[in-house]
Amino acid sequence: QVRLVESGGGLVQAGGSLKLSCVASGGTIKNTVIGWFRQAPGREREFVSAISWAGGNTYYLDSVKGRFTNSRDDDKNTVYLQMTSLKPEDTAFYHCALSRSLYVSTRSADFNIWGQGTQVTVSS
Repeated sequence: QVRLVESGGGLVQAGGSLKLSCVASGGTIKNTVIGWFRQAPGREREFVSAISWAGGNTYYLDSVKGRFTNSRDDDKNTVYLQMTSLKPEDTAFYHCALSRSLYVSTRSADFNIWGQGTQVTVSS
């Protein structure tokens, strides 16, 4: 069973950057879709980004387009979310998740393996 572990979260000032990592163990992430989701206190979980098999296609929440970059290194079994120009509204708990679907989905229900998450806090 694949296990996902996120890291790289922290406290940063508005306008700053963070790079999240999602490392898989117990199996390969090759031929899987990896998504990033976030949840802020009192709010529902929302899709942030997803990357297709081999990184050929990436998808983003409109509010993060141009600021976040999703990438993967299958040889390292790792997916990255580079976040720049961070805003206070990006503050949330960020999770990576894995889907074995052939198609990229933005729905959390389509992802069946989840990491424990990492906190991102952006101060104004």
